[in-house]
Amino acid sequence: MAADQLINNIRSASRRMVRELGFMNSTLAATDYSPSAVHTLLEVEKQGAMTAAQLVQILGLEKSSVSRMLSRLIAAGELQDVPSAEDARYKTLQLTAQGKASVTRINSYGAMRVREALQHLTSAEQEAVARGLSAYATALEACRQGAPLPAREKPEIVTGYLPGMIGRISEMHASYYSQHYGFGYFFESKVAAGLAEFAGRLDNARNNIWLAVHQGKIVGSIAIDGEDLGNNEAHLRWFILDDECRGTGIGRQLLAKAMQFCDEQQFSAVQLWTFSGLNAARALYESFGFTLNKEWQGEQWGSSMLEQQFTRSREIAQR
Repeated sequence: MAADQLINNIRSASRRMVRELGFMNSTLAATDYSPSAVHTLLEVEKQGAMTAAQLVQILGLEKSSVSRMLSRLIAAGELQDVPSAEDARYKTLQLTAQGKASVTRINSYGAMRVREALQHLTSAEQEAVARGLSAYATALEACRQGAPLPAREKPEIVTGYLPGMIGRISEMHASYYSQHYGFGYFFESKVAAGLAEFAGRLDNARNNIWLAVHQGKIVGSIAIDGEDLGNNEAHLRWFILDDECRGTGIGRQLLAKAMQFCDEQQFSAVQLWTFSGLNAARALYESFGFTLNKEWQGEQWGSSMLEQQFTRSREIAQR
């Protein structure tokens, strides 16, 4: 797509979002408050306590405008001035009980609007929207703050155990599947327990794990367990990417490393278990020769899901 057309498309979509989210109205999110006031309540709730100067920086508004808005919110009983715990000469803004109730209503309304909109999208489109909006918002903020353009260096792929690996991979799984599928502590606990057990078997030459590392942080993983299935079959496990890496191609590189290992070990087949709805991952699996072998309604992840088993046979891999 030509650069001018891309820019026009983004601007058009931005205008539509502003209208549909209600920013053309004098009040926002089913409240009696302006958009800037709603944003203020949400930011104070997020930070717990903050100063007026911090709000000026975050909201990008004139100091006098923020001061007037804060005065109205304090008079309305939503905010209160509290002496700073670090220096009593300064005051911080905190939500009152009324303000906390207002923020709860705002969050409920906002979540409802997003949930309704997502029902019109496929799972893959939902993931693309989340990644794209986050990246675009970050880019806009960087422009306002005059930040330099980020280096587009790709993560490094390392093999084997790294300190913190179990906790970090569990965290990525928990964050992603909680946000997109509502999974809770049962799922996170199961991931962490399985990883801890597997890590103790990494000295077996038929087991391995690959980690994508960016600036010292694990941002992706994939593992091959060559023991737990028996019958000379490999088990593909814990394939996950941090949101910042999705769409960069690092997932394909991780999967390629794992499949190369399986071919070198001459496993008769590679099995993986997942569930319906992960369309982007399924397309990647199928590009490496995996085929859907079985589907059933199960609850091993803590809630009822249409579970799936994919298989990559050695015969297919050798074609």
